[in-house]
Formats: sequence, structure tokens, C-alpha cells
Amino acid sequence: MMEWYLELSSFEKTYWIITAISTLFFLFVLISTFIGADTDDIGDVDVEIEADTGVGFQFFTFKNLVAFFAIFGWSGLASLDAGNSKTITVIISIFCGLLMMFIMAAMFYYISKLTSSGTLKMQNALNAIGEVYLTVGAKRSKIGKVQIKIQGALRELEALTDYKEDLKQGNVIKVIEVTNNGILIIEPQK
Repeated sequence: MMEWYLELSSFEKTYWIITAISTLFFLFVLISTFIGADTDDIGDVDVEIEADTGVGFQFFTFKNLVAFFAIFGWSGLASLDAGNSKTITVIISIFCGLLMMFIMAAMFYYISKLTSSGTLKMQNALNAIGEVYLTVGAKRSKIGKVQIKIQGALRELEALTDYKEDLKQGNVIKVIEVTNNGILIIEPQK
């Protein structure tokens, strides 16, 4: 093995060193990603943010630089093996490395767009059909609870009614209004 390495030109040795080191880093990053060691969670913080604060298009990141050098090295070695000149090899290596950085940056950007905040928007409850869970007092005399499906999830929420009779457990209801403090105003579904 050492004889093979000693017979290489300094240009080829440089490419092999870059390739070996960057491939080891790439494997480390890949394994740590799969086992979840690269999470950016500092603690359990429950904060509701109404703004879109998603990750923008990030071109220069550690993962992208590792991928750049890994692809740079392997494409350069392939180019040298194909008999290309040093200039063509460097051009091909840089192009392939930059292309890989762009692909990875685009991939992480679009993956970050797939997440949803999970924040409940009470206005989405308007006109929803549900069922009384705990009795709701007539003419807003007693707050009860209803189960309705909002944003793809079954929720149990507080409700009042202007209806002249109590709405008992099991009654099918419709949400007609949402108050400022998040209480649903309901009526029996006809």
C-alpha cells in the first residue's frame, strides 16, 4: 500500500489526502445525522411564534463544505484516472463540489419547508361540526366542552351557546363564532 502511495505524483497525493480526510468527516457527519447527534435543540422551550422563521437557503454550512471536499476529491481522482490534465481535473472537481453544495443546500431548504408549526388557529374552528363532550349551559350560563376536528386533529375545547336549552353530551353541534379569548360559540347542528 505504501509503495503505491509513494509512486503517486504530488498532485495525486494531494487529491488522495483531501479525499480521505473529507470522506472520513462525511461518514462521521452521516452517522451522527442518523443517530440524531446533530440536533440544534438546546433545551425544552415551548414558545409559540406566529411568524415564518424557517431556515433560509444556506449555502455555506459545515455539512455542505464536507460534501464539497468529498465530491471534489472523488471526482478529481476519477478525472485523473480518466487521463485528464491537471487543469481539467481541478475544473471538474470544483464544478462537481459546487454542484453538490448547491444540491444539499436546496435539499435542506426544501425539507425545512415541510415542517408545520402545529399552532392552533382558533379561527379554523368556524363552521366546524363536532360533538358536545361536557354539557354546555343554555344562554351562556355554563361553559362546557366540545370535541371538534381542527387542522387535522381532534381537539377538546371550551364552548358556550346562545341556544335556549342545555346542549348535553353527545349532541352534534356547529361552531358559529370564536370569541377573542378562544371560547367557541356553538349551536345544535340541524
